[in-house]
Amino acid sequence: MTQLFVRTLREDPADAEVPSHRWLVRAGYIRRTAPGIYSWLPLGWKVLRNVEKIIREEMDPISQEVHLPALLPSEPYEATGRWEEYGDLLFRLKDRRDNDFLLGPTHEEIFALLVKDLYSSYKDLPLSLYQIQTKYRDEARPRAGLLRGREFVMKDSYSFDIDDAGLEKSYQAHRDAYIKIFDRLGFEYRIVSAMSGAMGGSASEEFLAVGENGEDTFVRSPGGYAANVEAVRTPVPDPIPYDDAPAAHAEDTPDTPTIATLVAVANERVPRQDRPWEASDTLKNVVLMVSHPDGTREPLAVGLPGDREVDMKRLNAQLEPSEAEPFTDEDFAQHPGLVKGYIGPQALGTESVTKIKFLVDPRVVTGTRWVTGANEPGRHVFDLVAGRDFTPDGTIEAAEIRDGDPAPDGSGPLSLARGMEMGHVFQLGRKYADALGLKVLDQNGKLVTVTMGSYGIGVSRAVAAVAENTSDDKGLCWPRELAPYDVHMIIAGKGETVGAADDLAVALSERGVSVLLDDRKASTGVKFADAELIGVPTIVVVGKGLADGVVEVRDRRTGERQDLPVAEAADRIAAIVKE
Repeated sequence: MTQLFVRTLREDPADAEVPSHRWLVRAGYIRRTAPGIYSWLPLGWKVLRNVEKIIREEMDPISQEVHLPALLPSEPYEATGRWEEYGDLLFRLKDRRDNDFLLGPTHEEIFALLVKDLYSSYKDLPLSLYQIQTKYRDEARPRAGLLRGREFVMKDSYSFDIDDAGLEKSYQAHRDAYIKIFDRLGFEYRIVSAMSGAMGGSASEEFLAVGENGEDTFVRSPGGYAANVEAVRTPVPDPIPYDDAPAAHAEDTPDTPTIATLVAVANERVPRQDRPWEASDTLKNVVLMVSHPDGTREPLAVGLPGDREVDMKRLNAQLEPSEAEPFTDEDFAQHPGLVKGYIGPQALGTESVTKIKFLVDPRVVTGTRWVTGANEPGRHVFDLVAGRDFTPDGTIEAAEIRDGDPAPDGSGPLSLARGMEMGHVFQLGRKYADALGLKVLDQNGKLVTVTMGSYGIGVSRAVAAVAENTSDDKGLCWPRELAPYDVHMIIAGKGETVGAADDLAVALSERGVSVLLDDRKASTGVKFADAELIGVPTIVVVGKGLADGVVEVRDRRTGERQDLPVAEAADRIAAIVKE
């Protein structure tokens, strides 16, 4: 350690929000260079390479590794529309000749063009290629250290098949390889259904590391259903007959700017005979402003039961690559047909006076009766029936998901959990091949479009995810396969202790065991604290036990200790490491 480029810290970095960020910086694995950009120090680089080693060992049997440039021309991304769709996430630059370039966020286009350049026949397929490479995305709010950065290492692979059956086979091969990879990385994860988003394609799944600091919310049911909240589909009720429904009637409901105040006034002024009014009886109409990649903006109204809030992440997943934002006072001023706080379906829809597109929650089916805005100040409409009194332009999944909601497949109530996206597999289909003209001759000599799959793993993010899942209140605690060293040896004394530690370190090295030897002139307490902070799985203490002919071996994770005779120590420690 006197030669290792490392400096451990006793205090948490000021910007650390999550355990992985705190411990990786304090233990000397990474250092911040700029917001969302980190330098890898020797300890961290060893762990990162160990993650890459696991990935390569599981990917090489099904794919071939290549390495493509990170600096890319804009034309392929313009052809697929992603030059605009990525919006501000894209790092764009110009060369001295004023040509547009970008720093690659992902490489579907470039891989497709590479295969197009070299292959032309069905005989060349199926094909799978992958790379491990640095990617770039201009995150608006980089946070949580390696979990949400602007520069990150990713494994991205791509499959090329002649038909959909081939794509399904390639997809399954990658999915199986990912299960092996994440099983070896050593943290709890879930495979969940996901949205394809700007990537496009017919199907996608995410591999989420389970953790309370994850920025993704997913759901699971007792029957095995699991999905990212953006991908959850609300079970649609059957239509309700409304022949005997009373006519809609507007009532004075002053001072009801919120759903809670509306329910209170409704129960006071227009009481029901069967039960009290509830928030779920109200139809809340939320108007938003949608910004499109080409810079245009248009309003959108979302109708949902009043006991639910709009989940902006779910909403934007449906609108991607466009993005919705709250309606401002300036927006209301430009749309005088909307009465703020009392907006009703009568004023919404592409056939209405306002021409504002109106999409509703799937629970708003024909025959459902609602209390909703009358589009007049201080007034609401009661018994407004969907399909009779208003017809929306369509449905949208934008309402929040709650614990206890029914699973779409009927497998029981949903429960919410948090996770970090570690991998994502997509059945892309022909979106990119069509845009870029990737075709091959089939068995009949006819040109057919190749179908593609895309598969990503966050390599640098995996380092953080493992740290999140395995650290404790003392520091990092690496799984054996990822640890920067097999053994952290502490010299707890002087004189013959130093020589004995050196001899044991050499003997372990000869047995294929990597050793980090703490030979610093520091107190034993500091050395123990740093060993627990750095998190190597096996800690060996060469100290006062030498007088009795033993060295101490500690398990970093469990804290268990045992004394080993010096003469047997090298063999027995090597056996522990290789268990």
